Amino acid sequence: MEELSMLIERIIDRVNINLREEGFDVGPYVRELIPLPKFSRFYGFYGVTTHHPITFHFSRSSLAGSHFLGKCIVDHSVLYKSDIRGDELKRSGEIVKCRNVQVPLYDDEVIRIKDSFLVKNLVHSNSHDPECPEEFLIQNTVSMHYANIHGSRVEGSFLGPFSTVDLTTVHDCVVGTWAYVQTGELDHQVVKDGRIWVHAPGVFDFQYGFDPAVLKRYVHFETGSKPTGLVVDFLRERKGEFKAIFDKVDSMPPVEEPPGASISRYAVVKGNTRLDENVLVAQRAYIEDSWLGRGSNAQENCYIVGSHLEGNDVTAHGGKIVNARLGEKVFVGFNSFLHGKPDAMLTIGGGCIVMPHTIVDIDEPLDIPAGHLVWGCIRGRGDLDTHCMALKELAGVDGEIHKGAMTFKGSGAGFVKGFQHRIEHILEANGAFYKDGAHAGHAQNNHNISFNIIQPYPEGPMKGLFPTIDIRP
Repeated sequence: MEELSMLIERIIDRVNINLREEGFDVGPYVRELIPLPKFSRFYGFYGVTTHHPITFHFSRSSLAGSHFLGKCIVDHSVLYKSDIRGDELKRSGEIVKCRNVQVPLYDDEVIRIKDSFLVKNLVHSNSHDPECPEEFLIQNTVSMHYANIHGSRVEGSFLGPFSTVDLTTVHDCVVGTWAYVQTGELDHQVVKDGRIWVHAPGVFDFQYGFDPAVLKRYVHFETGSKPTGLVVDFLRERKGEFKAIFDKVDSMPPVEEPPGASISRYAVVKGNTRLDENVLVAQRAYIEDSWLGRGSNAQENCYIVGSHLEGNDVTAHGGKIVNARLGEKVFVGFNSFLHGKPDAMLTIGGGCIVMPHTIVDIDEPLDIPAGHLVWGCIRGRGDLDTHCMALKELAGVDGEIHKGAMTFKGSGAGFVKGFQHRIEHILEANGAFYKDGAHAGHAQNNHNISFNIIQPYPEGPMKGLFPTIDIRP
């Protein structure tokens, strides 16, 4: 596996050059993180539909266990069990607006990954960088377990486990474990572990920092080791269910699909589960003993166990909902961990917004009223005073407020309106409002999809790498 080892060293060198000002060495995080024989054990696969332009180009790369949809180009990179989902890429002829400038697209947008190492990542949406509207670029970047790169052009950066860069152009940064950034642009910064930062220039700024001792209980990551903690244990307990799914050759979904719904054949659906119309269950989602009401969704790396989602509920990439009941139109943000117990159910009222990377881990029943914003770490009723706020109250803020470790500055109305608008957009894009052939979205467009499997070299110096492949219509 000499060529694969050389490729990994090449990636390390290129990322380290970008991070030289931060003095950050990605080598100890990457070397021996995944035993090299594993890269030759898993196939890669790409989806083909009539709704998404097809271009797949892979060269000098390892794609073990990774999934591709839409136009994707991968050069000199290592992708391990990652999802590169290009079903929201912009099309030729669309107009990108930036302030008072309108930029027409002359080509379809493409996801381009170069000189990068992604482990169990989710890449989705489209580039929100107006300077590069036709290319969603990830270059010279190392990104660890269960990180989300969502609409974010990333160059020369290190993303820690369970981190998320959302609608943000990132250059030469270190984003810590469990950190979330949605700031539009980020250059030469180190984002601490557990920092939640949502910033709209001139409008608002939301910041929260997890107590390191509290975060360590749920997710902990040290140089040269794999992530540990309660969240990791939760995933590891269910790991075997996915092995059985990926070992199958047939392309049928795990259960019968209701009208307007889409359930990936690479999802786990088991137990006493009910899925209603227009539900979207993406690949690598896990649903057990749960009810997903009409228009609800479970995106990549989502786990919904022993729960009832009333309808039009959004569970963003990596969200986990266990022993909970959600009212209608509840948003659960990226990588959140909502963990009730069979005798201590979590109830979240309709219209609530659970901020990305929120932890709710309770041993007694907890009721979060409708129309509230939730963030941080909540272990019981007493934590709601400093980790929960009515959206109506927040919308009335114009200035600066503090609640526990949370700081908000600017227009509360702008923050609330922006989030609610985004939730509506997600529901619409996912096809939640589909009816009588109108308002189709991902759930309908992904209903009929075929998967093609690609295999690595099984032996010799190229073992673990995939042959150069160019696939076009």
